[in-house]
Amino acid sequence: MQVFQGARGGLIKAWIDGVAVEDQARKQLDNIAAMPFIHKHVAIMPDVHWGMGATIGSVIPTKGAIIPAAVGVDLGCGMMAVRTTLTASDLPDNLSGLRTAIEQRIPHGRTDNGGANDRGAWGETSEATNAEFSKLSGELQKIVDKHPKISQAAHRAQNHLGTLGTGNHFVEVCLDENDAVWIMLHSGSRGIGNRIGSYFIERAKHEMKRWFVNLPDEDLAYLPEGSELFGDYMGAVSWAQRFARTNRELMMTAALEALSVSVPKRFTCDCEAVNCHHNYVAHERHFGSDVLVTRKGAVRITPETLGIIPGSMGARSFIVRGIAGQAMAEALCSCSHGAGRAMSRAEAKRRFTLEDHARATAGVECRKDAEVIDETPAAYKDIDAVMKAQADHVEIVHTLKQVVCVKG
Repeated sequence: MQVFQGARGGLIKAWIDGVAVEDQARKQLDNIAAMPFIHKHVAIMPDVHWGMGATIGSVIPTKGAIIPAAVGVDLGCGMMAVRTTLTASDLPDNLSGLRTAIEQRIPHGRTDNGGANDRGAWGETSEATNAEFSKLSGELQKIVDKHPKISQAAHRAQNHLGTLGTGNHFVEVCLDENDAVWIMLHSGSRGIGNRIGSYFIERAKHEMKRWFVNLPDEDLAYLPEGSELFGDYMGAVSWAQRFARTNRELMMTAALEALSVSVPKRFTCDCEAVNCHHNYVAHERHFGSDVLVTRKGAVRITPETLGIIPGSMGARSFIVRGIAGQAMAEALCSCSHGAGRAMSRAEAKRRFTLEDHARATAGVECRKDAEVIDETPAAYKDIDAVMKAQADHVEIVHTLKQVVCVKG
């Protein structure tokens, strides 16, 4: 762990030994750490890199205010993993059919500019989706009634529930260190979460202008606790996080169905599923105080709480838990949410070829076309270096390696 004062005076504790941190990200960290309502210090995870609004890989404890851009727009984005009773020998020799079965059951990607023919949304929602959305729709309507600018995305929310999205979201079939078969997936709150996040970021910026609050970066615009907008935002974010968790649960059910039709052997799931956010805000207690903790690209872990740290399309992933002690406390009970990008998507597309990507994903049944070059493993930091940097408070419970990867 490295401890240092930011350029603007805030305290930063960073688990970055052996991993690179670009100057742009360091500047963001300096600005965030200096905000007057930070509690104690900002904790930085080893997958840290520049992000829209705030640095990805940061854990930000606050008292009396929340920064919507620090939470971001993929509200409730996170991971889910389930271990099955199957082993590697139970899988078919050719895994393309299993990948196809998953792709047929989970809408993924984005076409038609997100319009009526978007292949990443449901054309006709399933009974399971409808049943789950009915539990969420009443509260969403209350949010929209008060903030009608969210309404357009709200109309599409039902068609996005149980869908994957694009970018770094994925569904994978993995093998652990004992050759047990796992399903692991990564997604969030889709279009409705994006709209809620974007809307309240703009409202916070407007409030700063209205109250003549000067900030080093307009994306640090905040909502003071006790204000009406603060309450509205926290309620909307809480809803989006529930939507995201439900989204992952529906996709997991669909992926397990795909596995069951692709493998003749009957199986069950033999351990509790791990379902964890890594873009979210929560009420927690740290260093004797009740605080709001914003994790933007970070996972909560304790000795009793499992988390998931995915690698890339060709790298290992990890099921982890916290190691009790001072390091875990200083890290605000947090770990990285992945390897972290080593370069921008545009740079990855310039630098790597289809041949590079094919070599990096050898042995994985996945897309190997130009549209996923920005997700190629070399576009990410070395996951082993990331794990080493946080080894003082992160225990590896299982090591997973994907054999099938479905990307949006």
